Amino acid sequence: MTLNGLGELMTGVGLVGLLFGEWKGLPTVRAVSKPFASLGFIVAAIGFGALDSRYGNIVLAGLVLGAIGDVCLLGQAKQYFIAGLVSFLLGHVAYVVAFGGLPTRLTPALIAAAVITPLLALIARWVFPHAPDMRVPIGIYMLVIAAMCVVAIGAGAAGAPWMIPVGALMFTASDIAVVRDRFVAPGFMNRLWGLPLYYAAQLIIAWSIMAVNA
Repeated sequence: MTLNGLGELMTGVGLVGLLFGEWKGLPTVRAVSKPFASLGFIVAAIGFGALDSRYGNIVLAGLVLGAIGDVCLLGQAKQYFIAGLVSFLLGHVAYVVAFGGLPTRLTPALIAAAVITPLLALIARWVFPHAPDMRVPIGIYMLVIAAMCVVAIGAGAAGAPWMIPVGALMFTASDIAVVRDRFVAPGFMNRLWGLPLYYAAQLIIAWSIMAVNA
């Protein structure tokens, strides 16, 4: 088995365990499965050649920051959520830098910005009443997400691997499940669709390393 295949298997097994732990309310199973699943996409990235290029190094940094955020979100206290938010924000910044280092087409990027910005504004209007004391950090986070998606779409339009825009958009969609679960309507259903989407997004972004390096 290749190293990237091993990482993908780790993420898949960890995700199944995590969903089971979430469904049954088993903190110990969650605490073991989530870091294992997140370690999987780091292993996969290394297997895809993350250590062999500038792009790969930066994406790997984003993946590591995402894994740190995953561990932080295991905690229920507000400070853990904020720590996770900061980790994911920095991870998104890393992706912006990585994607932004690739050739970009400006017009598709501007069109993406024109579409994504009002959508995120609607999401903010939906979430903010439920999190009045978190408006500033959530707002900053959403701006960084928007930048990541815009840069990813611009790069994709210029010929970058499809994994980059698809992974960025999937990651953004999974974040909606997180804020809905945390602030609007907590429940297992958020995690049932949000967690697979998130882990698939991270693996797809890791996969882009091999395509960019090819």
